[in-house]
Amino acid sequence: MHFETAPAKINLTLDTLFKRRDGFHEVNMVMTTVDLNDQLSFSKRKDKKIIIDTEHQYVPTDRRNLAYQAASLMMETYGIQTGVNITIDKRIPIAAGLAGGSADAAAAFRGMNALYDLGIETAELAELSSKLGSDIPFCVYGGTAIASGRGEKIEHLPKPPNAWVILAKPKINVSTKTIYQALKPGKNPPGSREMAAAVKEGDYKEIIALMKNDLQEVTCRRYPEVGRLIDSMSASGADCAMMSGSGPTVFGFVQKERQAAHLYNAMKGCCSEVYKVRLLG
Repeated sequence: MHFETAPAKINLTLDTLFKRRDGFHEVNMVMTTVDLNDQLSFSKRKDKKIIIDTEHQYVPTDRRNLAYQAASLMMETYGIQTGVNITIDKRIPIAAGLAGGSADAAAAFRGMNALYDLGIETAELAELSSKLGSDIPFCVYGGTAIASGRGEKIEHLPKPPNAWVILAKPKINVSTKTIYQALKPGKNPPGSREMAAAVKEGDYKEIIALMKNDLQEVTCRRYPEVGRLIDSMSASGADCAMMSGSGPTVFGFVQKERQAAHLYNAMKGCCSEVYKVRLLG
């Protein structure tokens, strides 16, 4: 039996530069992890089946599941001859802009590597994982990084300054594909390199000032409740309030625990799914 923790990610920046010939968007993003985690366990089977077990009713247990796809790709790539049981204790909200599915897939790459004692370097796992999704390479590494290309090129950054993060997810699910289809890339000046510099300097105020997400305008136009949630979080004392990924989850930063408790309670008044977590980075 082997266990893996799969932390959620948030975007400090998300720059969309242009649409590529392969249909993907060229992006620059600074991402970091937060202390909201799925827990996965892995055990060997005597047959060649991949069995996903989860109590979450909206998480698929067949080939649609990214952790299943990751395990299958590991078996195919490295000649693993026996199957695996994967149990997922799902705590990260789904379709939320927090890379919950990608985090589970990343955990499956690491978990299969450890369970079968393959000794594969993390960089090789991350490169392999890019075949399944653009956020997965970052999730394989974790920590804090600037991601470029379609998200698969990773440059590691130091941990940002300590902060509390309040996450609030409205009762809607957002399709990343739909948001990108409605996007006009290159509309806003990029800011990820400046953000990376601020993270390296450990400058909390500059990090707050530089937060941006090119997808936020598109999502808020289609789902006005996301914009209202951002406004509510700002009015309730967040140092910065922004949407993560393609949404709909909104997050706010504060530095003191009593501020975090106040912001958490304020957001619980207008949103049922709220989390108070720390930056992991």
